[in-house]
Formats: sequence, structure tokens, C-alpha cells
Amino acid sequence: MKPAQQTVERPLMRATISLIVLLAGLATGMGFLVHWLVGVIILVIVILGGLIIGWYLRQSNRGIRKFLTKLSQEVEQTQQEALLEMPIGVILLDDQNIIKWINPYMSQYFPVDGILVGRKLAMVDSELAKLVAKYRHDDTTKVVSWQARKFEFLVQDRVNAVYLTDITDYEAINERYQREQLFLGNIYLDNYAEIIQGMSDSAVSNLHNYVTSELMQWAKQHELLLKVVDDDNFLLIGHDYSLKQLESENFNVLDTIRKNTSQQNSPVTISMGISYGQSDLMKLAAMAQKNLDLALGRGGDQVVVRSESGQAQFYGGKTNPMEKRTRVRSRMISQALQDLMTQADQIFIMGHTAPDLDSVGATLGIRRLAEMNQHESWIVMNQAGYHSDIQRLMGELDNYQELKSRIITPEEALKRATDDSLLVMVDHSKPSLSISPALTERLANRLVIIDHHRRGEEFPANPLLVYIEAYASSTCELITEMFEYQPRESRGLAKIEATVMLAGIRIDTKSFSQNAGTRTFDAASYLRSAGADGELIQRLIKESPTNFMQRNHLIDTVEFWGDRFAVCVGQDDELYDPVLAAQAADMLLQVTGIEASFVIVRIDNETIAMSARALGEFNVQVVMEKLGGGGHHSKAAAQIKDQSVAEVKQALQAILMTPTETTDEVEETE
Repeated sequence: MKPAQQTVERPLMRATISLIVLLAGLATGMGFLVHWLVGVIILVIVILGGLIIGWYLRQSNRGIRKFLTKLSQEVEQTQQEALLEMPIGVILLDDQNIIKWINPYMSQYFPVDGILVGRKLAMVDSELAKLVAKYRHDDTTKVVSWQARKFEFLVQDRVNAVYLTDITDYEAINERYQREQLFLGNIYLDNYAEIIQGMSDSAVSNLHNYVTSELMQWAKQHELLLKVVDDDNFLLIGHDYSLKQLESENFNVLDTIRKNTSQQNSPVTISMGISYGQSDLMKLAAMAQKNLDLALGRGGDQVVVRSESGQAQFYGGKTNPMEKRTRVRSRMISQALQDLMTQADQIFIMGHTAPDLDSVGATLGIRRLAEMNQHESWIVMNQAGYHSDIQRLMGELDNYQELKSRIITPEEALKRATDDSLLVMVDHSKPSLSISPALTERLANRLVIIDHHRRGEEFPANPLLVYIEAYASSTCELITEMFEYQPRESRGLAKIEATVMLAGIRIDTKSFSQNAGTRTFDAASYLRSAGADGELIQRLIKESPTNFMQRNHLIDTVEFWGDRFAVCVGQDDELYDPVLAAQAADMLLQVTGIEASFVIVRIDNETIAMSARALGEFNVQVVMEKLGGGGHHSKAAAQIKDQSVAEVKQALQAILMTPTETTDEVEETE
């Protein structure tokens, strides 16, 4: 149908003409009723009016048709010119990928004297042909690289058309934006306050000047802004490209400063928390502080790099945490804990799954602290699945019914818990390791954490109080120090409580041979004075003949990797006690030349457990973190689900025996 006809036959116009015809007919009829002469006059007028209107409509339709024809020609011409002149490359292909047509803009990317139409695309440009084949069935636009430039690339498979838009300049702007995004970092000298105690003013000044100068030189070299906030605190600001360079160097300034200050008998260790990927500076600063807290919670001497929604990357962590010389923090934590207990209607104390003597001893110690401050408290423990030492302890507690009545199941704890209750997590900080993750979630905003393991990425969001000291030998050591600041008139530790806490320290220090500092012996001395029974400790830690033989058979499977690592692997169809694995790992360290030992066993149908131990500078914690576990610099573990013993062994071997990963690199790449 022609455009003029479409215009005339529009519904509104048809209705108008019909109405005019109707009125004309009525007027003519009424005229004849009045007088025949009047009717004739009206009829003549109607006929003349109809002829005039018809002529006018024909003229209008002719003008409209002429206008539409001209407009159609102009649109078609504009489309053709746009297709030829627009800054978008267009290629039309046939079903065999032969070029049927190419617009002038696209032809500039090919040789001037080349014949394009009629040739296969692969013969003209094989790289472009590969891109077409790769994205032929993809309906979305992709950004691709071609001829050293960036293009938005789209293939319309239905019509065999290829479209390319050159966005090289825009991509360059975007890349520059990404490169120059800001990161913010907090730098903290871990042990500066302890080191300068007893030093002369000139020595303190020299030490501070050296550290500041070294950091300033490092910042200048990497185009960073470094601002001194305090004697032991610095603010760091830089761009993303500088951060990537720092990560590639594993933040070696930590090693440089530690090494040079160690030669002056004043080893300074540094921790950094760095955040990026956020335009809001307040959020960036808050995340940087969280990352610094994480670095310090893991023992310091390391860098934590993380965005708000990303996974933390760890660098450094090569040294053992250093013992603090002051107990000010212990006193402050003790007072803060007392205040939180006062605000709670009841206190729940919970250790980790598969509890050991340190975990149980810590729960007993916190329960005694609560009782000394006249607060009701409960110890949350499962009623089965204990190792032999905990089973013997439960038998001993039959003689202390008042204490044993305070041990409840996770189900009972959930029923008793209220919004005003307080939960104290001891000897762990990962909610997934708690005896009752449900109770941890129920009291997520009423949490206290006391632990001596390095803090990991998994951590409660809003704890009320955190006391994590990676330098401490055990959680029992940390809790023992708190008794010094309790009310003098209250009843002190019971004999069984002191005994279990001392046993926890002894087990975690391998009879005071590892990770034992001066404060460890102070804590042990206090517990002995409180009545700790050495003979009872010996009875508790004894093992059955079956366990003894099973551990020795496990050690018989030892393999030595690279003359540095000792690895034992249990049978995949046999279940082992995880404590046996830990004991076997400890014994393997007695072999000359062995820096680290690893024991892999199956502990249930779904879970493989790995215990790791180390001497010297090798850091087994970062190795276990790569396998989903964690722990200490010299003592760590991991549990892996839904894998075989052989698969876990292969994963460990890939980490330890990769040629490019020396001891230092294993420690630093995290």
C-alpha cells in the first residue's frame, strides 16, 4: 500500500469523511422537505463542496507522497553514507567465510593494494579469522586485541556480519585508571617499644632514624608517599602499579630492616596492612587497619594485602613471634574480660573440636575466672569422641562433681543461651573449628576470643574482645597470667584445674623444649604453686599399647624429600587418631638434617588430616594454609575433605618440591 493511501485511510480521516457525508445527506434531505428548489440548491452546494474537497485531498496526497518519497531517498542515502563513513568496521561473509563486502573504514586495516572481496578471511588475516571462529556463536560484545590495538568485537552469525569498533584510546584511559588506583597501608614496628627499653637516647634516635630512612628510601624507590604518624607507626599511600611491584618483590624491605637491625642486636620486625580496590578513602583506611590487625594477630613480621571483597594475600611471616616483655596487655585484657562478664547473665566457654589438654585447660581456667568474679558459667563440650588423655581427664573429674556439673552439651548450651549471654572461644579463632558453630553464630555479637595461634582469614565479624598472642606457648599460659589480677579474697585454682592447665602448657611446649619463653616458666611456676600434680599429668598423657604400636608403624613409612623434609603417609583404608599424627611428626624432627616433618592420615571416611612440625626458620604454617589449614610457625595442621591420602600427598609434594620454591619462597609467597 502506498504512503498516500495509508494517510487517507487512517481511521480518524475515514470517520471525518463519513460524518461530512452524513451531514450533507441530512441537509439535502431536509432541503427537499422544505421546498424542492431549496433541496436543489443545497445539493448543488454539496456537490461543489465535495469536488473542492476531493481536489484538495488529491493535492495533499500528492504532496505527502512526494515528501515521503524524498525522505525515503534521503534516509537510504544517509544509511549508505553512514555504512561507508562511520568509524565502525563491517565485514560481510558468506557461509564459507569468503568476504562478500567490506566497508571503507575496515579496509584501512588491510594492505592498500590487497584484494579483499572474494577471498577467504583466513587467507586475508588468519588472526581475525580465529577471532571470528571463536566468538561466532557469542551474542555479546567482546574486547579483543588485533593488530596491536583494542576492539569491541561482535559477530552476527545470523547474517554473517562482523563488526569491530576501535577502542584503543578508551582502553588506554581505562588501563591508566586501573594502574593509578590508590592503595592505602598502615606500617607498624612490632617490637619497637620492647627493643628501646633500656637503650640510651642516642641509641634510640639512631635506631629510629635508620628504620625511618630505610622506609623512606624504599618508598621513594617505588613512588610511594610515606608519612610518619608516630615513632612506631607510618602511613603509606601509592598506586596500584607500585603495589604489584611490591608484591613481586615479596616486600623485601621487611627482611632488609630485620637483618640490618639484628646485626646491631636490636632486631626490628615490621607488619603492614594494605587495602586497595576502593574509592571511598574511609573504607580503604578501615580495611587497611583490619589487615594490619590480621598481620599482628598472625605474629607480625609480615604483610597482609586485601581488598574489601577479596582474599587476603600474605607476605613474610618468616620469623617466630617474639615474646613481649611487658604484661600490661595481659592486665588490660583481664580487666576488660571482667567488665564483659559483669554485663552478661551467664558465660559459655568453648574450645575447638577434637579438644586437647590446652583447649580443655583453657576452658577450666576461664570458668574459674568467672567463678572468682561470682558469675555463672558453663563449659561446652561434646560427650564422646575424646582422645585417650581427655577420656582419662573426664574420669578424674568424677571426683569433682561440682566442676563436672558445669560441663554441658552444645544442644543444652543453645537452649540456655540468651541475647545477654557471653561466649568465650579459647584455643581457636575460626568459628568452623568450634565445638558448636551454631552457638558461635547464636552469640556472634557477644564473643570473646583468647588464642595463641596465628590469626587466619576466617574470623568472627564483631568480637567484643580479642586476645591473640602468637608468641605465647599455649592458651593456658595466657589465661594463667590473668589470675594475678583477680580479687584476692576469691578462691583460687583447684588442684585439678591447675594440673590440666600445666599439662596443656607442657604438651604444647613439648615438655618446655619448644616455644617456651620466660613468661611460660612464670606461668608454670604459678600453676605448680597452685597445686598442679606432676604425677597426674603423667597419667593423663600416657597412651595405650595400641596407639603406641600404631604410631611406630606410621613412622616406619617415613620418606625423606630433598634431605630436608620427612613425610609419613598412613594407609588410606585405616583410620588414625589425629593426636598420633601429631606425635609422629614431633618424633620425626629428631632426625638429623630434617627441617620439617609432615604426617598424612585418614581420620574418618571423608577427612584426611595432616600434621606439620618444623625447626628453625622453615614456616609450616604457610604450607598448611595453602592446603586450607593453619597454625603456628613451627606447628600447624590441615584437614582436607573428599580426597585420598595419595592425592593429599601429591598436593604437599607440589608445594614442597617445586624447584622455584625454596624455604624462603614458601614462606614469602603467601
